[in-house]
Amino acid sequence: MASSSSTFLVSFLLLFFFLPYSYTSSIFREYIGAEFSGVRFSDVPISSGVEFHFILAFGIDYTTSDSPTPTNGHFNIFWDNQNLSPAAIAAIKRAHPNVKVALSLGGDSVGDGSAYFAPDSVDSWVNNAVDSLTSLIQQYHIDGIDVDYEHFRAAPDAFAESIGQLVTRLKGNGAISFASIAPFDDDEVQSHYKALWRKHGAVIDYVNFQFYAYASGTTVAEFLEYFDEQRNNYRGGRVLASFNTEENPGGLTPQNGFFTACNQLKKQGKLGGIFVWTADASMGNGFRYEQQAQKLLASA
Repeated sequence: MASSSSTFLVSFLLLFFFLPYSYTSSIFREYIGAEFSGVRFSDVPISSGVEFHFILAFGIDYTTSDSPTPTNGHFNIFWDNQNLSPAAIAAIKRAHPNVKVALSLGGDSVGDGSAYFAPDSVDSWVNNAVDSLTSLIQQYHIDGIDVDYEHFRAAPDAFAESIGQLVTRLKGNGAISFASIAPFDDDEVQSHYKALWRKHGAVIDYVNFQFYAYASGTTVAEFLEYFDEQRNNYRGGRVLASFNTEENPGGLTPQNGFFTACNQLKKQGKLGGIFVWTADASMGNGFRYEQQAQKLLASA
């Protein structure tokens, strides 16, 4: 039987691990390349006071034919690689040592249909994904991956094992140094990502929760409630706040109090960073909100 002192220590450590923790983060992340708007890395203002992650959108395990079909883990390029090329990535990293680049997997759509997570089996999908992604990662000087599947032809457990093993192997072989997930408030989506978090949350560094998928007209108070709810769902994770710069976005917008909410979260030690969808759309407003977000994160 354990002594009372050792039992107390174990109980304390368990309590500490499962409580939401406080931190201050200067992570700023922005998706880029999905809308083929011609945006370049060099167009986006980059503050030296943040760790800046560009997230290429997307790499998808589908064929690149006119009628794309699943490839069981063989990933292909579906971002604007003409403007966002290996040479462009190398150049932006030379110009800004605080820049890292991630590759987002999946996304909402491919061609005229939805992009499904559709493995033939866990083992075959993982083996193919590790091989194809390692090649892309090396070619494009990529530092991490982001998982943004939004439609599924596999059960939550299969998704959890596939993605968990993929991230573990890519980190283990030194191909990537970080990984993120990008869920949103939808029952099917949450069931898959929460299963992944329960089994393999230790290998996930950031939660890019899509708060802009909530209804348009979200208030500051509602946003703060949603944020706490997702911190609880992904307990112990670094949850980032987010906004969308496309026309008619959902969620809490910069115009309606997003930065007010972020300042409150920052004061409370809850803000894991900020990410934006998407640089392609932000060109139209001169990236004004990206600059405001980075200023907030870089301030003491």
